Amino acid sequence: MLYYLFRFLREQFELSGAGLFQYISFRAMLAAFLSLLISVVFGKKIILFLQKQQIGETVRDLGLKGENLKAGTPTMGGVIILAATLIPTLLLAQLHNIYILLLIISTIWLGIIGFVDDYIKVIRKNKAGLSGKFKILGQVGIGILIGIAMYYHPDVLMREFSTGINAADDYTSYVNSSYEDIKSLKTTIPFIKNNELDYRTLVPDFLGEYGVIIFYILVVTFIITAVSNGANLTDGLDGLAAGTTAIIATALSVFAYVSGNLIFADYLNIMYLPNTGEVVIFCAAFMGACIGFLWYNSFPAQVFMGDTGSLSLGGIIAVLAITLRKELMIPILCGVFLIENLSVMMQVAYFKYTKKKFGEGRRIFLMSPLHHHYQKKGLHEVKIVTRFWIAGILLVIIALATLKIR
Repeated sequence: MLYYLFRFLREQFELSGAGLFQYISFRAMLAAFLSLLISVVFGKKIILFLQKQQIGETVRDLGLKGENLKAGTPTMGGVIILAATLIPTLLLAQLHNIYILLLIISTIWLGIIGFVDDYIKVIRKNKAGLSGKFKILGQVGIGILIGIAMYYHPDVLMREFSTGINAADDYTSYVNSSYEDIKSLKTTIPFIKNNELDYRTLVPDFLGEYGVIIFYILVVTFIITAVSNGANLTDGLDGLAAGTTAIIATALSVFAYVSGNLIFADYLNIMYLPNTGEVVIFCAAFMGACIGFLWYNSFPAQVFMGDTGSLSLGGIIAVLAITLRKELMIPILCGVFLIENLSVMMQVAYFKYTKKKFGEGRRIFLMSPLHHHYQKKGLHEVKIVTRFWIAGILLVIIALATLKIR
């Protein structure tokens, strides 16, 4: 029934003179609205269910102001984000699209890992949760799947034109131009004029094709693992991870739209990626889900996302960036996640170094991740979260500026 409905809508768009991307834009707006509606309306019912089942947060004594007030707050609320992302995607996106399939699989895969971790912590009352090696194994597994799909699947293509096209002529010059859809491992380098990097050039010739695929899978796996764990570390204050993710998802929506639209891709002189237009719908649903979740997760939080949400958020962002060939922009796009990750790594490394050298461990920050450092300095968590959001917005503006500043 839905198939015939959307087929009818597409025909109406075409009859009215609107193109494919007007149709995609319509579905993206509908996906954002639907995800927002699901997360706000059904989110309340899920929170009440979690409260009834006494699935509440156990707070560790970290010496932070107000932390005891959060004890018993329902957790595992990440299911709200996942449901509000997946349902509109399943209803509105083309499910035969390889990019949509990869995003759905990644969302469910990482959501299951996070859910198991939360289940062990909350239901089984084991504070250690899922063993770190099993988390890494799960992240590596999805990394291998994404890497293989991006390398081998026939629909993962990049379009190269042998004759120039002119965006001002709309599709006229496009139709008359000659082009070839090719398999490619090229990605985008920000702020560089000739802004394409081919992963093949980084692998010595003597390693052959197997060396290329192994190297690419390692890169993909590292990115997914790093961003997933970065989002997980960022989820420490009310609204911080969800708000930051919504900001990043907005930028990725723009990248998906221009990369899958011939006119914009030509005008901005970026690689045109056939079939990525559908990713806009997933991005819109993902963004709406995060904003809707903030309705209950903003200070004072009525629900926490738990690892069910935080592990998934970073992984979804990483997979989106990889499919759109924008993974090298992650340090800019996900700068907040990156600094949170680095603060923990620096703290641990410096503590171990000073303990070995001086016999007593010393610290760079009052506490890590970085947001706890500012809490220790006496800043209210609302101010910390707001400032981190501002930093995230500035980083997203810089990332979007790379479309023209080269």
